[in-house]
Amino acid sequence: MELIPVILSGGVGSRLWPVSREAHPKPFMTLPDGQNLIQKTFQRAARLEGVVEVLTVTNRDLLFKTEDEYRSINTRGHAQGFILEPFGRNTAAAVAAAALQLRQTHGPQAYMLVLAADHLIQNETAFADAVAKAVHLAEQGWLVTFGIKPQYPETGFGYIEAATGGVLAGGLKVERFVEKPDLKTAESYVAAGNYFWNAGMFCFQVGAVIAEFEAHAPDVLEAVTQTLDASRCSTSKGYSCLALDADSFAKVPDISIDYALMERSRKVATVPCDIGWSDIGSWNAVSELTCADEQGNRFEGEVMAYNASNNYVSTEDRLAALVGVQDLLVVDTPDALLIAHKDHAQDVKHIVKRLKSDGHSAHLLHQTVHRPWGTYTTLEDGERFKIKRIVVKPKASLSLQMHHHRSEHWIVVSGMAVVVNDDQELMLNTNESTFIRAGHKHRLQNPGVIDLVLIEVQSGDYLGEDDIVRFEDKYGRCDG
Repeated sequence: MELIPVILSGGVGSRLWPVSREAHPKPFMTLPDGQNLIQKTFQRAARLEGVVEVLTVTNRDLLFKTEDEYRSINTRGHAQGFILEPFGRNTAAAVAAAALQLRQTHGPQAYMLVLAADHLIQNETAFADAVAKAVHLAEQGWLVTFGIKPQYPETGFGYIEAATGGVLAGGLKVERFVEKPDLKTAESYVAAGNYFWNAGMFCFQVGAVIAEFEAHAPDVLEAVTQTLDASRCSTSKGYSCLALDADSFAKVPDISIDYALMERSRKVATVPCDIGWSDIGSWNAVSELTCADEQGNRFEGEVMAYNASNNYVSTEDRLAALVGVQDLLVVDTPDALLIAHKDHAQDVKHIVKRLKSDGHSAHLLHQTVHRPWGTYTTLEDGERFKIKRIVVKPKASLSLQMHHHRSEHWIVVSGMAVVVNDDQELMLNTNESTFIRAGHKHRLQNPGVIDLVLIEVQSGDYLGEDDIVRFEDKYGRCDG
C-alpha cells in the first residue's frame, strides 16, 4: 500500500492577525513549543505507516518558505512533492490537481490523505489509528472523512450527520453534511450522538476520487485536467514541483471539495475520532495552548499583571503590563498591536478586511519579510528614504535587477558579499560598502558559509517594492 499525505496550505487565517498575514499565513505561526503548524502537519503525516511521499499544495510565492520549514524537520528524508497554485481556487481544485498528479506518479491504486496545514492534532496515536481505519474504508471505494466527536455545541464548525444504522467496518456511512448551526441546533446535534464536527480531512483511493469527480463535478475535473496539461513539472531525486498554469487555472470553478463532491456523492463514510483536534481558528484557541496562572491569565513573552484576570497576552520584543483588566486578547508584534475582547475574537477578520480595502501593507507583510534568498527587515521608513536590514543565506543570491526611482547604499555588517554594480563586480567584506544608482543593474550574492548581513539605505522619489525589474533570477521570478 502506498499512502501519500496531501497537505493543503492555502488559508490566510485573518482571525489571527497581526501574526498571520498574507505573506506569512497561519501555517507558519510559531506556537509556544517553538514549532509552527505546517511543520507539525508534515511530521505527523510523515510518521504514518506506508507513507512514500508528502505532497503539498500551496501558493507559488510560499514555496521556498515551505521548503525551509520542511528542511529542518524532514529527518527521515521523505520524498517531497509540491503543486504550486498561482492563486487560490478553493479546495476542490486543489484536491483534483493532487489526485490527477498522483495518478500519474503513483497510479490509481495509491491512497491520498488530505490534511490542512493549519490544524493542530495533539493525540498522534489516535490519529494514526483513525487513518488506518480510513484507509481500510477507502480500499472498499468509500470517500472517507474524519468526524471529530464534539466536546461542546460549537456554532463555528460544519457538522457531519452519520446515517442511523449505517455502521461500516471502522466507520459510519454519512447521511449528509450540515452548515454551521445556531446554538440551539448545535446543542441538539451533540445530544443526538450521531453528529460530528467536520474537520476537513479526507482519505480516498486516487482512482476512486477521480471517478467521483467525473460523476459529480466533471467541470472541475475537466478544467483541472486542462490546467495540468498546460503546466510544467520539474523533478529530481526525491523531489517534484508542478507549477500550475495561471491562465488555465483561472477557468477552474471556485468551489470547495464539500460542495463539489462530498455532499453529492453517495459513497461517503466518516471515521469518528477523538484526536485532540483544533483548527486554531482564533486567538482564543491559540491561548489554550499556554498554561494559565492562578488568575486565569495566559502569557507569552515578558508580561506583568496587577489585578488582572482571564487575559491572553503575546508580546515579542517588549514588556507588556496589564492593570485592572479582564477577558482581553493582546497580541503585540513589531509593527502592529491587537487588543480585543475575548468575546469578539472572531471579529479580528474585519480589521484585516479594512486594512486590505485601505491598501495598508499590514494585511500583507510583516516588518520582517521572507524571500527565497533570506529576509529583509524595514528598520525605518521616512520621506524619500527607507532603511532595511538584509540577511542573505549562504550560497544564495538576489536577482539581477534594476530600479527606476531609487538608489541604494549597501553596507556589509557581517559576512562577505559579491556585488554586481552596473559593469563592475566587486567583493565586499565587513564595514565595506557600495553605492548603486537608479537605473543600474545590480545583484547581491553571499558566497560564504555564514549569513551575510548588510544595511541598505534607499533614497528616491518612490520606494515601493514594485519598483523592480528582474533580468535573471535563480528562483524563477523574472518579469515576463
